[in-house]
Amino acid sequence: MNDNFKCIYKILRTLERALDYENIDLEEIGYERLEISKERWMKYLEMMLDMGLIKGIEFKTYVDGERGVVNDGVRITLKGLEYLSENKIKYCNLK
Repeated sequence: MNDNFKCIYKILRTLERALDYENIDLEEIGYERLEISKERWMKYLEMMLDMGLIKGIEFKTYVDGERGVVNDGVRITLKGLEYLSENKIKYCNLK
């Protein structure tokens, strides 16, 4: 099973579980928790945003050239929920 899709599924699953809360801290779905590089994590988020799986984040490039993610109420979309539903069996053993 591809680790890229495992990480994407974990992010979406965490956001789905967070639907009961007003906001989620990005650390809950952060690169350190997923044990991946910051660059890879940001690219995952960017891809999920582009695909319409998530919304409520922004990407910023700062004066020093560093890129960052701004949490503007990150949340899963209906399309993201559909992705989870379609891939549940494939990833059901993830912790």
